[in-house]
Amino acid sequence: MEAVEVEPADAELAGRGLPVPLDAFVGREWELTRLRSLLRSARLLTLTGPGGTGKTRLAVELAGGVRGGRTGRAQLVELDGLAEGVQLPQHVAAALGVRERGGRVGVEALVHALTARSTLLVLDSCEHLAAAARLAADLLARCPRLRILATSREPLRVPGEVVFRVGELSLPPVADDHDPAALLRSEAVRLFLERARSCDAGLDPAPGDLRTVAEICRRLDGLPLAVELAAGRAGSLPPAGILRGLDDQLSLLTGGSRTGPGRHRELAATIDWSHRLLDASERAVFRRLSVLGGGFDAAGATAVCVDGPGGHEGGGPAGVRREQVLPVVCALEAKSLVVRVRGDAPGAERFRQLGAVRSYGLDRLAEAGELAGTWDRALDWLARQAAGGLAGPVFPDTAELPLGGEQENLAAAVSRAAALRGDGRRLPLAVALARSRYQQEQLTVARDLLAGALRDAPAGSPERGAALALAARSACQQADPAAALALAEDAVAVERARRHPAGLANALDALAAAHLCRGEFSAAVAVFTECLDVVRGLGRPLDLALCRHHLAWALLQLGRTGRAARLMAECLPVLSAGAPPGQLAAALHTAGAVELARGDTDAAGRRFAEVLRTAPDGESLHALYPVEGLAVVAAERGEAERALRLYAAAAAARRRIDTEPEAHWRAQVEAAVARAGERLRPSVADAALAAGSRLRGTRLVAHALGGPPDAGARADRSGAAVHRPLTGRESAVARLVAEGMTNQQIAAHLGLARSTVASHLDRIRDKLGVRSRTQIAVRVAGGPERH
Repeated sequence: MEAVEVEPADAELAGRGLPVPLDAFVGREWELTRLRSLLRSARLLTLTGPGGTGKTRLAVELAGGVRGGRTGRAQLVELDGLAEGVQLPQHVAAALGVRERGGRVGVEALVHALTARSTLLVLDSCEHLAAAARLAADLLARCPRLRILATSREPLRVPGEVVFRVGELSLPPVADDHDPAALLRSEAVRLFLERARSCDAGLDPAPGDLRTVAEICRRLDGLPLAVELAAGRAGSLPPAGILRGLDDQLSLLTGGSRTGPGRHRELAATIDWSHRLLDASERAVFRRLSVLGGGFDAAGATAVCVDGPGGHEGGGPAGVRREQVLPVVCALEAKSLVVRVRGDAPGAERFRQLGAVRSYGLDRLAEAGELAGTWDRALDWLARQAAGGLAGPVFPDTAELPLGGEQENLAAAVSRAAALRGDGRRLPLAVALARSRYQQEQLTVARDLLAGALRDAPAGSPERGAALALAARSACQQADPAAALALAEDAVAVERARRHPAGLANALDALAAAHLCRGEFSAAVAVFTECLDVVRGLGRPLDLALCRHHLAWALLQLGRTGRAARLMAECLPVLSAGAPPGQLAAALHTAGAVELARGDTDAAGRRFAEVLRTAPDGESLHALYPVEGLAVVAAERGEAERALRLYAAAAAARRRIDTEPEAHWRAQVEAAVARAGERLRPSVADAALAAGSRLRGTRLVAHALGGPPDAGARADRSGAAVHRPLTGRESAVARLVAEGMTNQQIAAHLGLARSTVASHLDRIRDKLGVRSRTQIAVRVAGGPERH
């Protein structure tokens, strides 16, 4: 029986979507109106202008107003941290959550993911990358439903491009200085006051102060970044003091380039003036933080700012004590030289420097002769954490990342270490970054990172075995069995010579996986058995349970069902108590497959249903295996139409997320469903397949768990809301809403995209029949609702 081909439905990408601004957007009403009109007809719209004009913020505001912009249809990809010559398509794919499957990598993976989706791709800061124009042209030519909104200091010069120059904010005419209402119509004045009130909430400027603010904005040409920097002094200086300081600093421009844009000179003067108002410790922290382009928390700031057991660098006036760092960072934030961003978890403070401010800080760092030393501390700090992550679990490649919030800094550190040639920190840094790319299924990038670091690593590097094992797993995922086997064998040889049991277990697991992907099941069983013997001596129950599960799956491929069943009975209680959700879901599926092989369809059905109750949603990779398992169960029970519906639903979902099951499992599913289809009239079978291809998400899960084909519909025939039980993931999201978390915090806590959290909230509101987050929280707490 052939599966019905279904066109991929329009779906969200797994990227981060758009950032949620933490402050108010001021002005630009005319620009937004005009840009919305242009965006309806232009497939490539480029916002150009000098640095500091607010191109990025305007682009995010514009994209957020597009239908679905805040829930996933619009995706921001930041390019300002990339150097020319990097693998730009892979960087964009990683930011969008596009995974490399079916031999598609780079541009081909992007084209495959974007062809059938209505997506607005925001490419930020393109000016320094010639490859950005080539990539935009290629994607637009091959993805008919894609639109691109770019920001750049110059046009991309791509056919069909519409260029919109972003100018300064509106300024008040001098003639209106005595008319407060006229002054307040100025966008620059309103921006200054909005940001100044974040420093002094009680700010209520007198008419004279308002005139001074207008003059400040004129001197700054209405550049948003310059206005914000000046407004950041409102907490410590009156408007007249800010104006005097600005006058003094503008005199510094006379020695600068006379051919450079005037706006750039004004911006540099504003940053320089703010810098000159800092004391010695603030200046030291300010410039040293500039190496952390991906932002920083208190630990990162302390690591790069403080050196030596005494807590000083150099012992001179630039010395910074450990206890000073966080208070100084907060002082810099108050002066708009550092901005606060949301951390990965509630209560986790994180900061960053804006691009222009960071560039200025790097110049000051070089002038102070501290660039090499500060980078050295950053590499030491990141490498220690990376090495610590490898020393933890036996199988680290699917474990939680120790540097999850530092990926941009980690990428910069890998590049810095590579430039140093022979630096021993490169390999642990590269392995940590490659693990992240592996988990995102950016497999080409992971393998390239590892190959380069392995070539440059000093002999005897303790991370060599882990790097080879991860490269082998990546090759398996890319259907490169010869490379996978060679890399895994090298990993085992390295770890045997090193006499490191945990490292050897990890390498053996990778070698067994390589044999599995080659169809060499007997060899895989033999290697998994050795791995199990090694892990037994480590005293780590969870790792032992994971190893037993891997061996059970290999045994099942050989038909050794009895031993596989015994292993699953030993490992499942441990995995149920402590395994990550993905590993538990895989183990439950294996347990169900074992029961199928034993002929116990009822037990198999219970196992598959258990996976669906713990899997994130009906479109996840871990949910598709149990749906297919339940299709086999239905076929064995004589429920032919149900079997075909579930099979078609899973097949359509696999096409949407571009994944294939293992060949042995696929053959088992297709054979069972084919037998079921033979018992139906062709027209009935076709109708069941068509109905199944339309099932997705919560409707698919509800049907798979025993409901009718329309289970999970939003309303009954009378139009009344149907209150349905929440899935496990929806319940988790609802609980976190009740705890007061934002969508961004929930996404970080659960490892989801923010757009996925928003989709879960939509379904939660529909199921509970509520409208607000407060009502969700009340329902979770079990209290009375207030409307």
